[in-house]
Amino acid sequence: MDGRYASGLRFPGLISQPQVAEARRDLGRRLAAWRAERGLTQMQLARSICYSRSSVANAEIGRDASVRRFWQDADRAVDARGALLAAFDQMAALVRDFHTQQAQARDEERQRRAGRTATRASHAATGDCGCGTVVVGQWTGQETRALREALRMTVDDFARHLGVAPETVAGWEHHHTSTPPPTMATQAALDETLTLADSNTKARFLLILDTPNHHP
Repeated sequence: MDGRYASGLRFPGLISQPQVAEARRDLGRRLAAWRAERGLTQMQLARSICYSRSSVANAEIGRDASVRRFWQDADRAVDARGALLAAFDQMAALVRDFHTQQAQARDEERQRRAGRTATRASHAATGDCGCGTVVVGQWTGQETRALREALRMTVDDFARHLGVAPETVAGWEHHHTSTPPPTMATQAALDETLTLADSNTKARFLLILDTPNHHP
């Protein structure tokens, strides 16, 4: 067997989904090369290891890496002398590392969110939002509701404050497609309301926006 099939793919650093897919395809190409060198068809190989031809075909295109037993049997059938099995183990280790990295990334993101939430809560408790001027680029239902809740206002009170109907505020907060978004005048009124709010209200506003399970 040509030496080019003897060593596995190496992906230093963070592993991406495309790299995992390429590792599967590379493993499949090795199987196809060993099978062809032994003069076997996919059907002949499948019968010799008691698998279906589609299992072999899928493995060769990287669609299904199958289980270790498959590669152990295939390795013996094509007389790869452990090369195929070693390649599978290497690919499987890459997949495990990929999933481990993904889990770690999710954990780190949860920790960052928890840290930001704790910071917002601390600032709210001390009356310091810790962020200087708070600016909203475009008011949507999420920001509108966060401001209303930060002000401790009901939908009716908030609507009167902005000079709109309560149904309009409810429509913004629940993303009703029949409710037009805030007009430029209303956007300006929301900007002014946030600007004039005290530091506790601003801190609550940011805390509410930063809460992962807060839905408008």
